[in-house]
Parts: sequence; C-alpha cells; structure tokens
Amino acid sequence: MAHKTSFPKHEIRVLLLEGISASAAQSFRAAGYSQIRLFDKSLPEEQLREELAQAHLVGIRSRTQLTADLLQEARRLISIGCFCIGTSQVDLDAAEDLGIPVFNAPYSNTRSVAELVVAEAIMLLRGIPAKNAQCHKGGWAKSASGSHEARGKTLGIVGYGHIGTQVGVIAEALGMQVIFHDIETKLSLGNARAAANLDELLQRSDVVTLHVPETPATREMIGAPQIAMMKPGAHLINASRGTVVDVDCLADAVRSGHVGGAAVDVFPVEPKGNDDVFQTPLAGLDNVLLTPHIGGSTLEAQDNIGLEVASKLIRYSDNGSTLSAVNFPEVSLPEHTGSTRFLHIHRNVPGVLSRVNDVFSRLGANIDGQFLRTHPKVGYVVIDVSASQTQLDDIRTALMEIPGTLRTRVLY
Repeated sequence: MAHKTSFPKHEIRVLLLEGISASAAQSFRAAGYSQIRLFDKSLPEEQLREELAQAHLVGIRSRTQLTADLLQEARRLISIGCFCIGTSQVDLDAAEDLGIPVFNAPYSNTRSVAELVVAEAIMLLRGIPAKNAQCHKGGWAKSASGSHEARGKTLGIVGYGHIGTQVGVIAEALGMQVIFHDIETKLSLGNARAAANLDELLQRSDVVTLHVPETPATREMIGAPQIAMMKPGAHLINASRGTVVDVDCLADAVRSGHVGGAAVDVFPVEPKGNDDVFQTPLAGLDNVLLTPHIGGSTLEAQDNIGLEVASKLIRYSDNGSTLSAVNFPEVSLPEHTGSTRFLHIHRNVPGVLSRVNDVFSRLGANIDGQFLRTHPKVGYVVIDVSASQTQLDDIRTALMEIPGTLRTRVLY
C-alpha cells in the first residue's frame, strides 16, 4: 500500500559505488528495487555529494569517505552498507546522530584472506620473493640455502578472530605449529595454543601474521622493539591494517637481515585509485611481497559480500531489522503482515517511550506488537499497529513532533 509517508520500493533510490559485486544489484532487483545507480569507482567529492542527495540506500567499499558534512547533506539517506570488513571510511558517530544505521560484511572474505596469508607464509619460508626477483633480472640462484618447508615451523597469529582462526586451521593442515595472542581469552581450534603474551609469540615464531583491527591500541603495535624480539630470519605478514606496523622499522629490519622476509597487503597511506602512484619504504626489497590491499579481493568473496550487505540493507528497508548494524540498536524483527509498522528513531533520553505510547493511546490505535532497543546515544522503537488511514496520518505527525525525534518511517 503506497502512501506519501512511506516510499514504495520503485521510488527508493539505491547508490552502489566502487564496483560492488553484481550480486548486490541482483539482490536489490529481486527484492523489487528498480532505481539502482552503479559506479565502478569512487566519486569526486562534488559528484558524490550530488549523488548522495538523491540516495536512500548507499553502498560503498573502502575508498569512499562518508564524512559528517556529507552525511548532514544526505537528507534522504536511510541506511549505509560498507561492502567490506571495515567501517572506518564512515563517520559512524555522525551517522548514528542522524539515525542512519551502518552495515558491513565482517566475515564474508575470511577464507580469501586466510588462503593468501598461508600462501605467503609458504612463499616466504621458501625464499620465493627474492628468487623470483633474481630470475626477472636474469639471475639464477638455484640453492636450498635459506629455503624451508612449512611443516614443523611455528606460525604466530596476532589476533585470533575469524580470520586468525581460519589461518590457524589451514596452517595446521600443512603440519605447522600454531600459537596465537589475543587481548581476549579465545577458545583455540585444533592444536593451536595461546602464547603467554605478544612478546613470547614474537620470540617463538618462524612466521608472524597480524589480524587485528585498527584502534589506538594497535597503532604501530609492531615497531622497532617488537621487531627486535623476533627470531633472527623470521618472517612478518600484515594483512590487517596499514597502521599496525611501523613500515620504516620493518624495512630497516629486512635490509639488515634480522627479518628474513615480509608480505604486506595494507599500508599506512594507500592510493585512492588504480591510477595513483604507490609509495612505500618496502619497495625495491627483493624478499618482500607487496600486494595492493587485495587480501579479500576474490570473486567468491566479493560475491558473498554483495549478497550479505545487500540483504541487510533490504531487510532494514523492508521491515526495519537492524541486526548486525555497527552503530545502531540491534533489532531482529518478524514480518508485519496485517499491520502497519512505525519506526521511530530518537535520541536516547528519558521519557521518549512514554510519549510514543501516549500517541497511540490518545489516537486510539491498537498496538499489535512493540520492540525497543537503545544505544548510548540513540533509541529505536518499532510499533506494529492496526488503525484507519486517518489514524495513521495523525500518528505519523504526532510521532515527528515528539522532542528528541531523529526520524520516523512508516512501513505498510
């Protein structure tokens, strides 16, 4: 049932940037959304501003930066999907203040990253990066010196979450000994064992791989002191976040031979596009593998991410469910067949819920169901009602007038 206070699907505008997998657009079309704008790249700021002004749902990857200023001007925007693991490219506080939930895909590319890391560990242990570089230059270094099997070596995993555990499982299948360190107590998989602390892990590992989020605590957590603790000739892999490693110190350690080799997929400063110049102190070092932030960039992972994030955006748009939103109260809602659903997003201050309930009581609407969740700054109440069209119009108006209201939507 279409109504001026509730967009029918064919009027909802979906904006998908940065070459998001076709599986996302297919999901939207299958769900009845027809106004979909697709761009293969991130947009210049002015064009992005213009596109956002018309969009109700937006999907981005890692290059598009949704700042507080941009979000403030995107007055039609109801939800954001980050088609990747991270959400640092979105001002989450600003989005929350505006009543805009943000969704991501924290686990869809887990296997892709894990496979790359284990492959890099094998390559580093065999000395392949340097041998490959020599062959390209006309050299021929046929020797077993410095070349080792993965079997029996110790892999140290820093950050034992979804990716770290997958890395451990694959590495164990190769016969590696797996130890890990995490700030939280984690149940180990297989024969993996927790190290006493980060220092012990660094001292024992033949290969160290990093799988931690970007936080103030992880910024340059691997610097000169930590690198010095590593076994002479050990290898370092970073497929987490570029700020986690001091790359200048790592480059010095590789040149000195203290670090036998490294594989780095993420960098403190990365180009915004494929045509931009990439620079790093690690460039030119033959025993270093450099990849352009492609740990999760497989077709399988991108298809999975497209399906996962699109389904979250669709579910929120269709029925108000916010399960797994990163900046918003989480509510998993049933269907509302036979009822009209009101979504009321408000500042989390005392008295709002009583005012909401007073609206329905005063206007004589029968409440079929009610759901409430709160976040530190935002409250989210969902009310299913049976009422006449006149009552529905009056309810919408009254809800919007409640002090502290951020936005109200009606779903028929």
